Amino acid sequence: MRIVTFKKINDSIKNDSNASIALYEWYHNVSRANWNNLLELKNDYNNVDYVGNERYVFNINGNHYRIVCIIIFASKKVYIRFIGTHAEYDKIIAKLI
Repeated sequence: MRIVTFKKINDSIKNDSNASIALYEWYHNVSRANWNNLLELKNDYNNVDYVGNERYVFNINGNHYRIVCIIIFASKKVYIRFIGTHAEYDKIIAKLI
């Protein structure tokens, strides 16, 4: 998959270095993936949630952080819309969906 918005990962690490290992690991795994649908995605990330409107929520680093992405399976692109703590996610989820 091609992650179009890698800058968001770097920005998140600058703001919270505790997430760096988990974010780089997620980036590496997603970049190597070749998903065609949600079932294939769930084979790699069984805790991912589809929240509608082509948006998927990944729980990373023991569910301390959330990544919200738009995934376009046909073009193999991933657009990061949000990276933050679980608490930050709870505050903004209505705006993202």
